[in-house]
Amino acid sequence: MLPVTFTQQVSYEYFILKQHPGPTTKNTILALCDAGTGLKSPPCDPNQWANSDNRKMTMSDQQKNKQLKLGNITLDTPFIQAPLSGYTDRAMRNISRRHGVPFTFAGVMLAKSCCHPKVIKQKSFLPGEDEHPVGAQLLGTDPAMMTQAARALCELGYDLIDLNYACPAPKVLRRERGGYLLNTPELAIEIFHRVREAISCPLTVKIRIGYNSPTNNDNFWQICDALTPAGLDGLAIHGRAVTCRFRGQANWDIVAQAKQRYCQTTILGSGDIMSAADIAGRLEQTGIDGIVVARGAIGNPWIFSEARALLNGEPMPEQPSLAEQGQTILDHFNGLLELYDAKKTIGYFRKFAVNYARRHPERNKVRRELVAVKNCEEFYRTVKNWYPV
Repeated sequence: MLPVTFTQQVSYEYFILKQHPGPTTKNTILALCDAGTGLKSPPCDPNQWANSDNRKMTMSDQQKNKQLKLGNITLDTPFIQAPLSGYTDRAMRNISRRHGVPFTFAGVMLAKSCCHPKVIKQKSFLPGEDEHPVGAQLLGTDPAMMTQAARALCELGYDLIDLNYACPAPKVLRRERGGYLLNTPELAIEIFHRVREAISCPLTVKIRIGYNSPTNNDNFWQICDALTPAGLDGLAIHGRAVTCRFRGQANWDIVAQAKQRYCQTTILGSGDIMSAADIAGRLEQTGIDGIVVARGAIGNPWIFSEARALLNGEPMPEQPSLAEQGQTILDHFNGLLELYDAKKTIGYFRKFAVNYARRHPERNKVRRELVAVKNCEEFYRTVKNWYPV
């Protein structure tokens, strides 16, 4: 049995995705991968892979060096970072850009908050001068308030507005926001038309494929049919029903069907994108225009540099050294200190630390110690104990 190193892992995952597409592929890979250290036991003949050209993956001519257009914004590679409430503040956006993502979103914003001049001038709402293009995603149900909020965000300097018809968080659904709008397609359509009339920058929508069931898609198609010919600059589809949240596997067949049905519209896919192989594989399998990377980028900005290499037909980057990992952790933490006080930053960073630690050979020990720190001095000491920085 030939060994498979970490640097070959992403290419190998992509090879398996191409050879065995289907809902069980990802589970097979995850079961056989020791996260961050390579495959223990390849699920097909290793000689077939090792003796082929797949160790240096090449993309089809259609996918290689593919651009992504969102209205008047042209990106040099077909993936973006999703808006994630409580994650994608400026600190995370800066780290992601450094690692190759061409477009980021701020965290999800309530339309109600954006309509208050004092609130919207807070540091957390403002885009940085050096991070364009950057988008803002809006959450709300009142068409007039959504319109006012969209205008305000454009005036702040955001380059694109996205309407959230997808969020599955219970507190959001209780207020009939986000994914709940799949229950009220007429309201979802009205909100879009009102906002489209009010702003000149690109306007996109994030949506799920249904509310209660991934097979009941009538309202999903009704909304998409109405929006795609009405000035929609991009449609990002998460292949789960709202009430499924993140259980089970995303249905990428419907994402592919949407591209076939709306061939003139920029279609992006979302759901279970945890590696560069997922990005490349889903682009090839579905024929969509782009990928939205959400949970897979938390504490893992290297997903973007690895995806760039894979999509460009270049050798996969080496596993980031412990020094690089440690410096990235410090840079992210220090970026948060510019936004929040020390006490909040310590608690806030724990959800990132859990994922950053996954690439360390002693990840369980590193994770426990990083999560346990109580102050900045202890945090810096812990990082330096485990990483040569």
